[in-house]
Amino acid sequence: MPGRPLPAPLPEPRLDAAALRRLDAFLDLLLRWNARINLVADAAPEAIRTRHLADSLQLLSLLPDDATALADLGSGGGFPGLVLAAATDRPVHLVESDHRKAAFLTEAAARLGLRHVRVHATRIENLRLPPVGVVTARALAPLSVLLGHASRLLAPGGTAIFPKGRTASAELTAASVEWTFRAEQFASRTDPEATILRIHDIRCSAADA
Repeated sequence: MPGRPLPAPLPEPRLDAAALRRLDAFLDLLLRWNARINLVADAAPEAIRTRHLADSLQLLSLLPDDATALADLGSGGGFPGLVLAAATDRPVHLVESDHRKAAFLTEAAARLGLRHVRVHATRIENLRLPPVGVVTARALAPLSVLLGHASRLLAPGGTAIFPKGRTASAELTAASVEWTFRAEQFASRTDPEATILRIHDIRCSAADA
């Protein structure tokens, strides 16, 4: 019996000089704020570059080609939403209920000149937005919960992109009990045990009954 196909690899992200400067400035600001509030557990600059920045940037190749708005749920220290905003011109909504982290995101967006970023200091359940083209979330909640948020926020034909660790397969199986969806799997460039899920056509199974 043939083995299960391996997830497709992601291409190396390509950034222009302006984006690289913005990301360097973001890292400097993150390190200063991290001394006051806990934004990342490992504050070593190289660890942040490889574990957080690079991990977020690999999602660039999975974004749709149009400039539809993106909502990043549980943005925390800016991963992946603020990093993607620093590398693209599409409108980005950063959703973070912790007001200290939301304050950091607001200052970072202002310092980096990211006028296409809006920070929402609220719980996801209370978020009110026009439908968006993309929803992202990193290390936030099980897939079944994320699909509920995405189904409410996405415009028809929209895309959800969720990095997942070694539990990706189990989460897909569990989510399929409540949801119908079409999922693509991509191998992470930064963690051999991680998988990035790109999901379309999300529907609650009860709605089809």
